[in-house]
This record gives sequence, C-alpha cells and structure tokens, in this order.
Amino acid sequence: MTTKLKQQLQDDLTESIRTRDELISSTLRLTLSAISYEEVSGKSARELSDEEVLKVITREAKKRREAAEAFDAGGRADSAERERAEGEVLAAYLPKQLSDEELTAIVAEAVAEAKAGGAEGPRAIGAVMKLVNPKVAGVAEGGRVAAAVKQALTG
Repeated sequence: MTTKLKQQLQDDLTESIRTRDELISSTLRLTLSAISYEEVSGKSARELSDEEVLKVITREAKKRREAAEAFDAGGRADSAERERAEGEVLAAYLPKQLSDEELTAIVAEAVAEAKAGGAEGPRAIGAVMKLVNPKVAGVAEGGRVAAAVKQALTG
C-alpha cells in the first residue's frame, strides 16, 4: 500500500506531466526516485511511512537550498534560481516552518527547564538540544535550532 504523501507526489507528477510543467515534473521525479532508493536500501525492501517520506522530502529540499547557495557563491545565478524554484516546489509538501519568535519561545522554555536541572551556560547546549529537538522535529531546521540555542545560552 502506498502512503498518502507518496501517492500525492505521484498524482502531482502525473498532473505536471499532463500540463507539461517541466520544473515540477523533474523535481517530483527526482524526489520520488530518492524515496524509491530509500525504500530499497538496507537489508530488505520496504514501504516508507508518511513520516519517513517527509524526511526524504526535507533532505531533498535542503540539498536544493545548499546547491543554490553554492551556485550563488560560484556566480551561477541561473542555476541558483533553478535550485530555489525546485526547493519551493518541495516546500509545498513540507509542514509550515516555525517562525523565529516561536522557535525562540520554545528554546527559552527549554533553557529554563535545563537550568532547573542544573545545566547552565554554553556547556548546557547538549541538554537544551535534547529538550528542544522533539518539540521542533520537522518544523525547524537543525542549524536554525542550534543557532537559537547558542544565542539563548550565550546571549
């Protein structure tokens, strides 16, 4: 049985091919390929859950973001723009990311909780991250979370 999210990707791919939208169809093909690869990697083939499919989409979106930054640094604006456009296609399948204010509030709460447990200062980063990560999984990128935790503990 195909998961709901994977089925949505396949349906959207079919629609984009029908409407001849090259950007969406190529992006979804690559993403579905990454999902299929994930399904057959390991000791035995298996069907990914919606949560696992979401992780693959998140990873693919991150690749696009990093590639766009690399192309910008290399002076290839056209390629960077293409990567950003592909990232936007994938972003439609991801949950809405936390705003900076929401992330800061969650981190502040975790810092207070860690202080109550005796962890303070820059050495408490690991303890705070353990508290924050389950709350922000899938809705905030790890780099943003780590930066917010560092800021809260040292700032």
